[in-house]
Amino acid sequence: MSNVVIEVSDLAKRYGSLNAVDGISFDVKANEIFAFLGPNGAGKTTTIEILQCLRRPTSGIAKVLGLDIANNGNGKEIRRRIGVLPQDFNGLDRLTVKENISLFASMYGRARDPDELIRLLDLEDKAKTRFDKLSGGLKQRVGIAAALVNDPDIVFLDEPTTGLDPKSRREVWQVIQSLKQEGRTVFLTTHYMEEAERLAARIAIINRGRIAAIGTTGELLEKYGGDRFLIIEDVLSEKLSRLKSQFPDLREANSDIMIRVESLKDVSQVIETLNNLGVNQGIQIRNPSIENVFLRLVGARLTEEGKLA
Repeated sequence: MSNVVIEVSDLAKRYGSLNAVDGISFDVKANEIFAFLGPNGAGKTTTIEILQCLRRPTSGIAKVLGLDIANNGNGKEIRRRIGVLPQDFNGLDRLTVKENISLFASMYGRARDPDELIRLLDLEDKAKTRFDKLSGGLKQRVGIAAALVNDPDIVFLDEPTTGLDPKSRREVWQVIQSLKQEGRTVFLTTHYMEEAERLAARIAIINRGRIAAIGTTGELLEKYGGDRFLIIEDVLSEKLSRLKSQFPDLREANSDIMIRVESLKDVSQVIETLNNLGVNQGIQIRNPSIENVFLRLVGARLTEEGKLA
């Protein structure tokens, strides 16, 4: 039995002369966290809506859990077997956590026990708290619980940590990782680069309707992440000439310098040389990151917190 749960082949969606999705192909494996990234207008939402049977493609093939979305009879079964956390999720303010989850569960003929979901999402202390009294992170946990009420095989999470503080964001990350531990497949869209890098086994980057790159984090970093640099801050002018004689390829950035290093062994050797030159403060290592991959492939601008602008 194949372990592929989402299969997309030469998928296209056109609106007049606009190719919103332009012949993309990728697959998602069972029990993996798969990140689907791209700037606004890249085709992410259109692709996801096609996979959720909310929009029909112009051409190409899309299968979810082995069911072809082109077959009108498959839509109901696909929606029954997937869970969705929309970006704009909001519960009913005047209902408690348990009442909200119970309400979502009542929409399905077969649903998980709300108490079980409350335990899974670590919401027991908040079960009787009204939704409007919850923090942003706790509201997102309720949203994820709502996405799990039908016991789905695949969970679509759309920007699950947007607007959260760093602590709440990491708590939601733990919840997402627990979904994988439960044996579920997570299809994650996010504008936070660190989130994708931390959580996803594989990442696909879509830009202008086409897949710009796809692979594991390591594969993308190796191919597109750029070089590793050792950065020395606020180098005094009298030491700069000595550093240049030792490292003729160094780069200057205002009062900082950057020395390219290919391995940890190189780092050790460079630091030893710097110590011998009396340079032993303000040293840091900048490793390749998914942010570098984005800047190279998409040309997007990132905010200070690593989110796509």
